Amino acid sequence: MNSTVQRNPVARVFVGLWDAMNFTRRLIFNILFFGLLLILLVALGSGERAVPLLERSTLVIAPEGNLVEQFSSDPVTRAIGKSMGQQGAEVQLRDLLRALDAAADDAHIERVVLRLDGLQGGGMASRRELARAVARLRESGKPVLAFSEAMGQGQYQLAAEANALYLDPMGGMMLEGLGRYRTYYRELLQDKLGVDVHLFKVGEYKSAAEPYVLDAASPEAKEADLFWMNDLWNRYLADVAKARKLDAAQLAVAVEQMDVGIQAVDGDLARYALEQKLVDGLKTREQFDDMLVEDGVADEDADGGFRQVDLDTYVAHLDKAALKAVDPRPQVAVVVAEGEISGGEQPPGTVGGVSTSALLRQARDDEKVKAVVLRVDSPGGEVFASEQIRREVVALKEAGKPVVVSMGDLAASGGYWISMNADRIYADPSTITGSIGIFGLIPTVPRALEKIGVRSDGVGTTRFAGAFDITRELAPEVGQVIQSVIEKGYRDFTGRVAAARGKSVDQVDQVARGRVWSGAQARERGLVDDFGGLDTAIADVAERAELGEEGDYAVRYVEKQATPFERFFTGIVEGRAGSVLLRHSGLGEHMLARAFPQIDQDLRFLEASASPTAGVPVKSLAYCFCKL
Repeated sequence: MNSTVQRNPVARVFVGLWDAMNFTRRLIFNILFFGLLLILLVALGSGERAVPLLERSTLVIAPEGNLVEQFSSDPVTRAIGKSMGQQGAEVQLRDLLRALDAAADDAHIERVVLRLDGLQGGGMASRRELARAVARLRESGKPVLAFSEAMGQGQYQLAAEANALYLDPMGGMMLEGLGRYRTYYRELLQDKLGVDVHLFKVGEYKSAAEPYVLDAASPEAKEADLFWMNDLWNRYLADVAKARKLDAAQLAVAVEQMDVGIQAVDGDLARYALEQKLVDGLKTREQFDDMLVEDGVADEDADGGFRQVDLDTYVAHLDKAALKAVDPRPQVAVVVAEGEISGGEQPPGTVGGVSTSALLRQARDDEKVKAVVLRVDSPGGEVFASEQIRREVVALKEAGKPVVVSMGDLAASGGYWISMNADRIYADPSTITGSIGIFGLIPTVPRALEKIGVRSDGVGTTRFAGAFDITRELAPEVGQVIQSVIEKGYRDFTGRVAAARGKSVDQVDQVARGRVWSGAQARERGLVDDFGGLDTAIADVAERAELGEEGDYAVRYVEKQATPFERFFTGIVEGRAGSVLLRHSGLGEHMLARAFPQIDQDLRFLEASASPTAGVPVKSLAYCFCKL
């Protein structure tokens, strides 16, 4: 006998809603699953094959983004941005150098075109390294042509090395000099908001935190800044004058009298650049491309109508050639320390006390690695994190693996701390370094709280209990504790430099006290051993490890590797189907918005300096706001 269970009307409504929800859930899941499966199949089936590098190709170097030592985003994020048609946010210095040097000996490359308007950032040292690579390429016999619609003096530093440089008739280019201006917040913080900022430091030239306690730069800060900036500017003028066959002194006068010169040509910046012999001619982009077609190999399907290969494709060819076989040669490892130094694990583009130490330890434990180059481009940061990294440099040397430091644009304060124990330190004459000094910054906000009717009160078992709470006024005895900690940090810094560089503490103190130097000035004062770029440092450390001549050893960057899933997903989104999907949906924008938060450097600095550390009354900082 069959019986049917009858549900009441209310139960039937809820059961019906539950069934509908289950159906909707399964439908959405299936759509997502089969959608991703379709993307995978189409991407794998329609992936573009590698385009062969043809004879008489023009290598077009038109980088878009900030010049960096190391990507600060993961491969998936970069692939998504590229697939959506957005220009890359970063360009690696090493990729540009590799491409320029490889093109000199590549029979497939007939000439090189530089379009540098989209290249941003980078400092004087890295741009000089690129300029030297352009000069080497030109001297190899390969023609180098440059075109610009509008460029700044940083981009011009590279373009000036070309055999011929053309500017759009409606474009502009002028040299203006080096300047460094900062915003000062004392009145806002103390008078308007009631936030009292307490600065503890050693060294009259240690000016990193001045904006929070002063209304203008101190005389010592201006003196020190102008000293190294004039050195960099004179070197810039000398480099440009040599490349363009001009007189450096006359070029300096022309910059000082720029207002008169531009007025004389009725405000025509392109004509002004031509009359100053900063460029060779005025052409539109179409006229420049027509010239390339006439002198090269025509290709109607290519941008501009001439046979060409872009930077990304050419670098991919170089990477593919490097991966054809397992390299049995001994290795020189390169570890990049770029960005601010913070505690713990940090992503690429910043330096972590734990994460960067782990990379150095990985090089120490790898039997194939016989020597290490530490490439430093950092303004410094936390003292303890810097010390963690320095200890790993010492451990590498104790393990019998020589370590050489290659300073990039900036290796100051904590950046110098992690460098000082290397077997040798190389810098460009225009590197910014030094800034050997320590400071601590503590804001207190009782007056700010009173403005909104809030007060702090309570009790403690000793006079120091809760004394470091920022809602309370800073007592004199608490300030004495903090100043003692900062002075101890300075003694540690100068003492370690003295031991590492074979000097007395007094000798180090004379060039320390927070003062910033150019690479040339630092070499004169014994803080840097010699001039040279990354290639010089690699050759030196290979010689120390007795690895033979160039070609007898391999060079490998030791950095965090992409996971299998990241490599898999990157391949999908770089394919045609993945690119179309991301470009025409909101998914890419959402993911990029999360991946690229715009965090101001000053706010990050204040957050890091004010965040408490267990057992430490103040976070000791070795930081330099000295990058142009």
